[in-house]
This record gives sequence, structure tokens and C-alpha cells, in this order.
Amino acid sequence: MITGPKYKIARRLGAPIFEKTQTAKFKARVERDFNAKNGKKKKGGPRSDYGKQLIEKQKARFTYGISEKQFSNYVNKVIESKSTTPIVKIFEALETRLDNVVYRLGLVPTRRFARQAVSHGHILVNGRRLTIPSFVVKIGDTVSIREGSKNNGIFSKIDEVVKKETPSWLAWNSDKQTASVLKLPSIEGQDLLFDLGTVIEFYKK
Repeated sequence: MITGPKYKIARRLGAPIFEKTQTAKFKARVERDFNAKNGKKKKGGPRSDYGKQLIEKQKARFTYGISEKQFSNYVNKVIESKSTTPIVKIFEALETRLDNVVYRLGLVPTRRFARQAVSHGHILVNGRRLTIPSFVVKIGDTVSIREGSKNNGIFSKIDEVVKKETPSWLAWNSDKQTASVLKLPSIEGQDLLFDLGTVIEFYKK
């Protein structure tokens, strides 16, 4: 799992992969320390293809905050399926994790917080309490907060903190305080911090 100072990891990878690093000041530091040298390391020459692939893999993994084993399982499963749209399938697998859905809805400020909320039993799927952050939601599923958790300080002002720009594949009902999965997430138009095509090449070796 994630170790070490988040700023240090994000600067090394050249992307604001953690919520706390997504500031104008940090992005400026990344541009100076990483991109300004056209992808060159501070010491030595240009990165090898393997080095570039490793960085993209790490950016994707750290963005979703999952272990190397979990992430490799997602990618290898798609590769073995010989899907004609592997990038789309990997993106869908990562986005439809329950912890990511809780984060995307804005119920909590970070994916790490979302994992804790799910693990502690605060979240329901179709009325059933789940404690598995990696649970995959499906079209038609409903996600809600456990009744006994609504007075918890985390969720006490839920209608004020739910993101105004909920992803188009999710819908939040403020009256019922439930979310519905309308469709699978689309990678089209997404401004990702990583290149999943490069990630696939890393695991194919």
C-alpha cells in the first residue's frame, strides 16, 4: 500500500496523484522538477521504456490507492481475457470499485477515507451492508449510507458535501440520500493522470 510522504511520491512520479497534492503550487513544482526536463531524471539520461512504463503503472496504482497485487490482478485479468478494449475494461474495473464510487459521489474527501468508510460498515449496496472496498458495483445498484451512520460527523451534512458534478454514470437522490449506478463509466473525455495503454505494455513483458 502507499508508504512515505505523499508529496515526495507525487513529485517522483511527476503527477498530483493524491488529493492533497492537487494544488496550483504543487503542480508548479512538478512541472519544474519533472516535466521541465522533458521526462529526464535529475541525474542521468532519459528514462528507459521500462522506466516510463513503471512510472505510469505507479501513477495509476497510487491514484486509486490499491496494492500492487490488486492492481496487477485487474490488469492481468483483462490481458488474459483478450478484450478488444483493454484500456476501457481496466478503467471500468478501477472506477466501479465501491470505495471509488463513494469518493466519486463526494461522500468523503479522499479515496483513503472512502476505503475506511466502507471497511467500517458505513456504506450499503442495495440495502446490504458491505465492508469490502474492492466490491464492484453494477448497473442498477444503489449505494447509500447506513442509517446508523448518518449522524456520524463524517456524513452529518451530506447534502452539502456531495459533489455538484457527480459523474454522469452515477446519480444522487438528495431526498432519499441514495446513489444509483446508471451505466458503466466511460473513459472518453477523461483527463487522466496516467496512460493505461503504457500500463498494459508494462504487464505484457
